[in-house]
Amino acid sequence: MKSNNIRTVTAAVVFVILCVGLVTGISMGTLSGFGWDTISMLCPLGAITTMIATKTLLPRALVSLAIMAVLVFLFGRTFCGWVCPIPLFQRIGAFFQPSKKRHELNKKKNEEVIAIAKNEMKCTHDCSSCSSCASKRAALDSRHYVLGGALLSTAIFGFPVFCLICPIGLTFASVLVLWRLFAMGDMTWSVVLIPAILIVELVFLKKWCTRFCPLSALMSLIGRFSKTTTPVIDDSLCLETAKDSACSRCAAVCEADINLRHPDFGERGLADCTRCRACVDACPAHAISMPLIARKKDSKGQTYAEIENPVDKTVK
Repeated sequence: MKSNNIRTVTAAVVFVILCVGLVTGISMGTLSGFGWDTISMLCPLGAITTMIATKTLLPRALVSLAIMAVLVFLFGRTFCGWVCPIPLFQRIGAFFQPSKKRHELNKKKNEEVIAIAKNEMKCTHDCSSCSSCASKRAALDSRHYVLGGALLSTAIFGFPVFCLICPIGLTFASVLVLWRLFAMGDMTWSVVLIPAILIVELVFLKKWCTRFCPLSALMSLIGRFSKTTTPVIDDSLCLETAKDSACSRCAAVCEADINLRHPDFGERGLADCTRCRACVDACPAHAISMPLIARKKDSKGQTYAEIENPVDKTVK
């Protein structure tokens, strides 16, 4: 079974279990705050905004933040790729897209990454000093500005404003209000309003995870220091370095918009890797792996293997 199918099943099972607990009254909570009896954990963004709103250092919130920091340091944004329901809904929605539209979108992305690969393979100069080749990716992106807005609005209004539109929270709130509607006939404006906001976010903000989500922004700040289970390329097998054949399938399938072969041209860097393994499965040469600890690189970003066996990028 491919990693994509395993991820889909994993996220679906977690979502169903939490929904069953929610509608049956079993005290498990949701992904915004879950636990059992005295053992519980808050969403890290919710923990920060709660402390800002109350102007109090809450032990439960501080513990939740510490646990989140450790998990992200060890596993990066694995939560986003394997547990969060939003990518799950996006994959389900993409599945029901007309096949022609899906094909066109995939073709367009493939053409873009192939064009980047061909240009890079023709490049023979030092790209690090070239203004046309150097990375234009800023240290902070639109998600971090949304994160700043979420924290600022909490301080101004005295309550976590972002929680009102958080798609994860809205997902479970929609399940709860719809359950109450059909089980108890509890008809309120929430039955219409909450699912409507969620649908708008899923339909019109399809790049939510890579451009708007403040939670992913928060995790990416810690993910910069995570060096475990990150994808690495074996240049002796990669089609672009071993065969001079433009490929970049890894960039075409990455949901996090990371270009693993040509990182300067990706919308995001490895700090945003969700460990989804899509690149591993898609590589036609089986050149990508996710070792527990990646081999060290020198100051120029080369692995020791690349230094011992340098790759000539000149196209003959």
